[in-house]
Amino acid sequence: MTINYKNIGLFFLVACLILGTGFVQSWNTALFILNMGLVSAIMALGVNLQWGFAGLFNVGIMGFVALGGLAAVLVSMPPTTEAWAAGGLHVIFGLILGAATVTGAILVQIRMAAGRARTLTTIAILIGGFFIFRAVFDGGVAAVEAVDAAGTGYLGGLNFGGANYKDWGFMTLISWPVGGVLAAGVAWLIGKTALSLRSDYLAIATLGISEIIIAVMKNEDWLSRGVKNVIGLPRPVHYEIDLQESARFIERTTALGLDTVTTSSIVVKLGYAGLFSIVLVIILILAQLALASPWGRMMRAIRDNEDAAEAMGKNVTSRHLQIFILGSAICGVAGAMMTTLDSQLTPSSYQPLRFTFLVWVMVIVGGSGNNFGSVLGGFLIFFLWVQVEPMGAILMQILTAGMAEDNGLRLHLLDSVAHMRLLTMGLILILVLRFAPKGLIPEK
Repeated sequence: MTINYKNIGLFFLVACLILGTGFVQSWNTALFILNMGLVSAIMALGVNLQWGFAGLFNVGIMGFVALGGLAAVLVSMPPTTEAWAAGGLHVIFGLILGAATVTGAILVQIRMAAGRARTLTTIAILIGGFFIFRAVFDGGVAAVEAVDAAGTGYLGGLNFGGANYKDWGFMTLISWPVGGVLAAGVAWLIGKTALSLRSDYLAIATLGISEIIIAVMKNEDWLSRGVKNVIGLPRPVHYEIDLQESARFIERTTALGLDTVTTSSIVVKLGYAGLFSIVLVIILILAQLALASPWGRMMRAIRDNEDAAEAMGKNVTSRHLQIFILGSAICGVAGAMMTTLDSQLTPSSYQPLRFTFLVWVMVIVGGSGNNFGSVLGGFLIFFLWVQVEPMGAILMQILTAGMAEDNGLRLHLLDSVAHMRLLTMGLILILVLRFAPKGLIPEK
């Protein structure tokens, strides 16, 4: 096996950048970049499966990431017993009625002969079912959201640890694969209707559905508390305050001449880094095995020429659905991990165009179709995303050093530092597409 020293050198360079951040700025910042780089690399792997393997242009990445974050809440948070007693069953029954209405309309379309009778029956089921659904569902939602609206106001999750629910950190780990399953289920629903569209229409459809998912999470307080946010998610690692109150930890940090507060934060971030690394390695190994398998070769053949693959007897739509579900599931896992790292769900923070663009830059810069390229792009682009603004501030200070304090150009340049991130991402993308169109680690 030939050793590719260029690729090793690229990963070594990124490692040096993160280590340099620790030495020059702070280790907390470096570990934040490392952890978010790990999560970003997993997202990039999911998108690379869809685009690099099959040529599917999915612009709804943030919708699946948000579903993963929702799964972290639904699994790891305790149930709000008062809310369930007030209207929980009404909400569930309302959702069942809504699903039954849609199912009934579909069955009528399938089983009845085309004609006026089928049309009128379908309309009657949809209209009648809608009003019945709203009558049951709205009352339940109002009752749930009225229960301590400032503190809870939602149904909660499946963590039955009671008052000690934060000790059940393993529930958070369980939420990661659940996030993948939830995202995969929604991807199946989307794929059954949207994957037959042409690539540009597929992009529009996935973006629109992503916006719908995020809008639901922002507005349905009974489900996710909406813009009020869900805070205090259990952690699969130690809490800083527990370490700071541990006599053994204090003794060890004092013996090493370290600050207890700073060291506790570093230890927690290292714990997250270890867990995230395990998930990334597992997904990377599975992606590499898939790439080298007959299935992976078939997917690339479909990507390169759908008509030829279909002529060889391959079910293109079915294979597209498979890989769309797999890639979305990986994004869902990453979304659950990101919410775990934040210890809170903030629906308003999911900005589809901004973060979808960032993940796509990771895939393109790293190397579309190459799993290691996606991992490299995840780390490199997120490092730049974090560091470009402070670096830009230093650069602008140097460029305007000789100008008067009230100089209009100087003030404008200093105020524009906040836009350096998007400008730099665009510039990097243009340079890579010009000089390395296949990415830093091209597909073999």
